[in-house]
Amino acid sequence: MISREPTIERLAIAKALLLTPFGLNESHLSRALAEIKAYKVDEADLYFQYTRSEGWSLEEGIVKTGSFSIDQGVGVRAVSGEKTAFAYSDDISNASLIDAARTVRSISSAATGAKTKLASKKIAGTRSLYPDLDPISTLDSTTKVELLGKVEKLARAKDPRVAQVMAGLASEYDVVMVARADGTLAADVRPLVRLSVTVIAEQKGRREMGSAGGGGRFGLAYFDDAMIARYVDEAVKAALTNLESRPAPAGEMTVVLGPGWPGILLHEAIGHGLEGDFNRKGSSAFSGRIGERVAAKGVTVLDDGTIQDRRGSLNVDDEGNTSQRNVLIEDGILKGYIQDAMNARLTGVAPTGNGRRESYAHVPMPRMTNTYMLAGDKQPQEIVASIKRGLYATNFGGGQVDITSGKFVFSASEAFWVENGKILYPVTGATIVGNGPDALTRVTMIGNDMQLDSGVGTCGKEGQSVPVGVGQPTLRIDGLTVGGTA
Repeated sequence: MISREPTIERLAIAKALLLTPFGLNESHLSRALAEIKAYKVDEADLYFQYTRSEGWSLEEGIVKTGSFSIDQGVGVRAVSGEKTAFAYSDDISNASLIDAARTVRSISSAATGAKTKLASKKIAGTRSLYPDLDPISTLDSTTKVELLGKVEKLARAKDPRVAQVMAGLASEYDVVMVARADGTLAADVRPLVRLSVTVIAEQKGRREMGSAGGGGRFGLAYFDDAMIARYVDEAVKAALTNLESRPAPAGEMTVVLGPGWPGILLHEAIGHGLEGDFNRKGSSAFSGRIGERVAAKGVTVLDDGTIQDRRGSLNVDDEGNTSQRNVLIEDGILKGYIQDAMNARLTGVAPTGNGRRESYAHVPMPRMTNTYMLAGDKQPQEIVASIKRGLYATNFGGGQVDITSGKFVFSASEAFWVENGKILYPVTGATIVGNGPDALTRVTMIGNDMQLDSGVGTCGKEGQSVPVGVGQPTLRIDGLTVGGTA
């Protein structure tokens, strides 16, 4: 059997789903782009998308809900300077394309007055970070229901204090195609799966919750017996730990963050501040600081969309640019920002493969992919043992950040009080308050145990949600404010 080069194969899949059924071909795309370029615009693109998704959820011992949906459509965009005109339709047809093209070109009042000649076609670069499969079809419905039942059975068998088990299984098959006026033609086939487990434990009238889960860009076979047992163990352990928790002390103190998912603090407090749109507008605390020290020595932060099978990875971004491994902060020095095409053009730099959008009905903007800090040289046990009086936070719930000031607030869903290097007891109600740029300078110890999260992250920005990854090693940060319940 002769296999095709991955990029060509993905284009063939995209055309078969998004063009051929509607009587379209590449010449129709060129005509629509030419309609836009008949007026003076800096950029123009067409974004086609087909998404099939499925979800199952278990509660009170039974699979209560199942959902299945198909969505498809096209978004048409023109950019002039820093202004964007955008139209979209769930009707994929030549008439819709031409109508949308004539609508968005009105962003410019100046016609070129000459017959428009588009750039020669160029295929996006080759990359294959995940399989071109439909994860929904990798298990049948009966097996999916049995999988969720297995979660319920394992969790209840762990401890008699487990009062309630909730689990969800989600799968998505996403096919996108981008045609740009600069001649770029790109496509991607993006599988995505996620298994989530939530356990509520009860003891003497007190109820506490623990959660776990994971996923990525692969099939449902990833959730084998060993992986299911791991998620159940983590969720039950967290719930039982929280049953023993005491009110968290408050005040300024040393905080140690565990590896992996606690990197969500890095994502929110620092990552958003390094996105190109905020920095071009001067509204980020990091604006105009490239080349300056913004973090302690040893702190290196990357945004990397090229990690195999990861939830935040992309073969190409939603503007047809190949994803990259971008070093944002190196040994404490700010090296750059993450960019989409428009903000890169306006600031005279190259796109970084971070132009992302929630769907064909949304405009792209600079967004993170997998954002993480590199490991240091300290043993995690050594870092925890260095705490005189402080907090050891191993898991986080929600949080928020003010991009302009850099101030953040995060709630710790699992944390421990430490004195003289000894973990004394779990605490509840701990919130960590600080300033992102300032917190980076207060990093005093970096562990050698860098981990990526298990594949559960979703990032929101300006009403759009996209899948992302986070990660970090164990970190000691001095002088953070902890808001507690004690």
